Amino acid sequence: MYRKERSVPLKSSSSALYNNLSVLPLRDKQLTYFAAVHGSTVSLASASADGLSVSHRQLQAKEGGLAVSASIVTQASWCVLPSRVLLVLTSQKGIQMYESDGSIMVYWHALDVLEPPPAQAVFARGIAAASGRFICVGTSSGLVLVFDIPSKGTNITLSEVLEEHRDSITDIASEVGENLDGAADLVTADDSGALCVWTSKEEFSLLTKISAFGWTCSSVKLWNGVIAAGYGNGQIRLYEATSGALRATVSAHARWIYALDLAPLTGKLLSGAEDSYVQIWKLSRSPDTRDIEIEHCHSECVTDTQLCGARFCDPEGNAFAATGYDLSEIVRYGQV
Repeated sequence: MYRKERSVPLKSSSSALYNNLSVLPLRDKQLTYFAAVHGSTVSLASASADGLSVSHRQLQAKEGGLAVSASIVTQASWCVLPSRVLLVLTSQKGIQMYESDGSIMVYWHALDVLEPPPAQAVFARGIAAASGRFICVGTSSGLVLVFDIPSKGTNITLSEVLEEHRDSITDIASEVGENLDGAADLVTADDSGALCVWTSKEEFSLLTKISAFGWTCSSVKLWNGVIAAGYGNGQIRLYEATSGALRATVSAHARWIYALDLAPLTGKLLSGAEDSYVQIWKLSRSPDTRDIEIEHCHSECVTDTQLCGARFCDPEGNAFAATGYDLSEIVRYGQV
């Protein structure tokens, strides 16, 4: 069971975007960082465990980091690599990477918008760290850009472009549990609902492709060879990462799912949707058959709130946070 704790105020409300909350726990400092997007601004807040001490910073999406013209931010997410942590912003004009506290921009990548197709928006969306040294970012044209991240400094390079999707990327997830050589490292999802599963050695290669079935896949996670995908019809579907085989379908929400998260140490799965509910599930594998199993653990209603972001606040899943459209705070819940 979870109970509500002190909320963290934001300088602005949250936009109705998929996965519009990122959380970075800093246990050594007894702080938790939160990031949510509103228009051309990213609201950053760092809060103490009791929520009494909160500090704020706001980042503006600017072309090339210059105060030329603001563009709409589509996502903000912390990418945790073994050697460093970067805050990555995606927008209509490009991709920005900052030091973890948002103080210094270390890299800017402009999107090619010279000849966009008629009536098609151009943007980047979907962010994940992968394989210990890469950050992968999706685009509206269906491309997945793979950036090679050095252990320090600004010498970040675009090392690879994955060209399997035909629709706009919605979300990207990397393996956060035990990873075996040659197993799935990365899963990418798009507006049509198609999923691509990748494995990386010297470069990324397609392991399998999971076909669309008529609904957008808005959020996706990868854990111990299990893909958890959330869809516009409120379903969570669980797939085997290596084969793409469907193992379970759960009618989890009454409306569109906007966020999934996984606690890597326990296999807890969190889902947040337009129906105002955050659901907590437990994933596991049967010790006898190795089949994927899912158990419902907790349900929490954030009253009158169209949820657009929800995340665990620790690797065990003992606490979680959520935010919603037009909500100027982050609501927090801790395990009783």
